[in-house]
Amino acid sequence: MEQPTAQRACIRKSGDVMKPKRTILCVDDNEQSLSIRKVMLETRGYRVITCLTAEEGIEIFKAGGIDLVLSDFVLPGRDGQKLIEEVKNLSPQTPAILFSGKVKFYDRECRADLFLPKGSYAPIELLERIRLLLVRKRGPKRVVITSSLVIDSRQHAAAS
Repeated sequence: MEQPTAQRACIRKSGDVMKPKRTILCVDDNEQSLSIRKVMLETRGYRVITCLTAEEGIEIFKAGGIDLVLSDFVLPGRDGQKLIEEVKNLSPQTPAILFSGKVKFYDRECRADLFLPKGSYAPIELLERIRLLLVRKRGPKRVVITSSLVIDSRQHAAAS
């Protein structure tokens, strides 16, 4: 009997269950930069959805399933800051990174979790920042209490 496609995608040949991929929405009007970023993120195991405008990015975000937004500051029409503001209005816990090749320092109030000037960071630094933001979104690992740690109150009272 064949497994459904979504379930099959999460099982490796060895039989281990893989964690579902995190989905990153990348918004940039420079197609070459967008393509490079997409390949870099996909080789690290992320699912990447790309678009060229803030309006398109918002529609994709509203459809759901986005774990992090990575947006250029300067976009045609609505800028990246407004895109992130709308994303945060819809989902305050979704991490967002704003970057720019034109703006080197950004001190205005911004709802992005991180601002990065293009060219001032190594790709590995961007990957690490993304990883940390996604870990923070997911929260700390939950502690599993096994039954051997549970003390029966009657036993505890009798021992006292």
